[in-house]
Amino acid sequence: MVELVWLIPTLPLVGFLFLLLAGSRLGEPKAGWLATAASACSFVVTFVVFLGLLTRTGDDRSFEQVLFDWLPVGSLNVEAGFLVDPLSMTMALFVTGVGTLIHLYSVGYMHGDPKFSKFFLYLNLFLFSMLMLVLGNNLVITFLGWEGVGTCSYLLISFWHKKDSAATAGKKAFVTNRVGDWGFMIAMFLLWSSIGTLTYTEIAQSSPMATVTGTAVSLLLFVAAAGKSAQLPLYVWLPDAMEGPTPVSAMVHAATMVTSGVYLLVRMNHVLTSDALIVIAVVGAATALFAALAAVAQQDIKKVLAYSTVSQLGYMFLAIGSGAYVAAIFHVITHAFFKALLFLGSGSVIHGMHDEQDMKKMGALRSLMPITAGTFIIGWLAIAGVPPFSGFWSKDEILLAAWEQPNIGPILWAVGLVTALLTAYYMSRQVFLVFFGDKRWDDGVQPHESPWTMTLPLCILAVAAAMGGLINLPVVADWLYLEHFLEPIFSHPHHFVSSSTTKIILATIAVLAGVIGIGLATAVWLLHRVKADQLEPKVFENAMYIDATYSKIVGGVGHKAFEMISNADKKYVDGAINQIGKSTIKLGVIMRPLQSGYMRNYAIGITIGGLALLIWIIAGAS
Repeated sequence: MVELVWLIPTLPLVGFLFLLLAGSRLGEPKAGWLATAASACSFVVTFVVFLGLLTRTGDDRSFEQVLFDWLPVGSLNVEAGFLVDPLSMTMALFVTGVGTLIHLYSVGYMHGDPKFSKFFLYLNLFLFSMLMLVLGNNLVITFLGWEGVGTCSYLLISFWHKKDSAATAGKKAFVTNRVGDWGFMIAMFLLWSSIGTLTYTEIAQSSPMATVTGTAVSLLLFVAAAGKSAQLPLYVWLPDAMEGPTPVSAMVHAATMVTSGVYLLVRMNHVLTSDALIVIAVVGAATALFAALAAVAQQDIKKVLAYSTVSQLGYMFLAIGSGAYVAAIFHVITHAFFKALLFLGSGSVIHGMHDEQDMKKMGALRSLMPITAGTFIIGWLAIAGVPPFSGFWSKDEILLAAWEQPNIGPILWAVGLVTALLTAYYMSRQVFLVFFGDKRWDDGVQPHESPWTMTLPLCILAVAAAMGGLINLPVVADWLYLEHFLEPIFSHPHHFVSSSTTKIILATIAVLAGVIGIGLATAVWLLHRVKADQLEPKVFENAMYIDATYSKIVGGVGHKAFEMISNADKKYVDGAINQIGKSTIKLGVIMRPLQSGYMRNYAIGITIGGLALLIWIIAGAS
């Protein structure tokens, strides 16, 4: 069954090609149903391949399918092929599963949009690219998918490009991700020059690189991951990406694409050095805290979730930096469930509120939108770390892994704990502002529940967000399904060494942090015993002015510097090239008479040259 892996990305590719040729003729809703069917069939095949992988033993759970030699250049031979192993199938399962639900949701959400079929064309292309990224058997195939999801991200963020803000956000995402692409490419060049291969299985079996080279490759891969997964200082594109339609926010910027960087680092765990892991852990912790602080003061319902995504991605990088790769993937999965649920829930609210996104203009929606409210609350409890919902289990593993790190472990744990408290606060604030309290919308607005195509995915994701922790419960060793499934692919899997007492104490503290966050939000937004202005300073609302600083530098000093560089390039570099060309022309004019075209002139030249050569030989002999 594992040999069917080639069908997984092929199905959404076929959907894309069909919509490219006939999408406009299919129109609404047929184009949407076709794209959804392609995604659903891809999920079914993924599940079949997954079952085929389960029939193999732990050491034999790796299958490579090579389609053809793609780039045979000297000693470099890049194959077009797929790798079926526990990591690739784990990623493919939730990419296709959550992707299918988002496709279905989009059928209702994009109703009436004049570019309905084009939207699903982009979604199918994105799904194909994402599957190539996670299923490729080498870094070049992964890079192909990496660039594909980047292109689709640009197309989907700026989908409503007639809005200046959407067009600008798309360009911002595209440019920022190019910084990460630079790191990816240089890392590939260094890897190939050091070990002579870019194939994952061969990289895992190769001898360790020199420490300096290994650290350089690790940090360059981290630069690539930071660009795609929105870590400091390259996070700035993701909050603006909310200009795209809400299904885009859920699929591209919550559940799938932004986890590409996490996947890359986990896949390359064999080359990550201890020095690089410390950097990854520190940056991840800093990003988690920074984005959580920014989220507490946002007014836009999607902006809160955008900064929340940046923060949760920081948790994943903290896990990777702590060597807890299973915990990182565990949080990737649970985050895909509850964050896709929250984004789609916010889209349902926006749809029901007739495109209103300001939470200060909502309130009391739980009675008018009961399905949306109920499922959104489940997502809130999951991300807030309330047991037994899924987010508690994955977040607790990350905090425990951070605690066990030598030297800086307690600091990383403390930062993660404060972030957990802030997460519970700002998500509670969002729920209370949107679904509880008094109504704050205009009388002309009539909120309503969304159609079944939108509420059904919400219900399925709510079940996953509530019960997703079952795939890796630490309560009983036999329930650590994900850990037992993934560990064989890691060179140095992290094993927790803390005592049961320590684990219980740390978990209790984490739960108390969440309770404090929820309690504070209740006092502010439901009981009104604390003034909200004191907790929403402008510096948080503007994300510590980092984005504004970038804009000033790029648009001010940076713009002038770029102009100077451009002028210098024209004057000196282009000038030197142009001067060489002019000199060549002048030399040609001087030498033109020697090329008269008359045979007698050439014969005389040959005779004179021969005589001169003869005289030189005779003179040398004497």
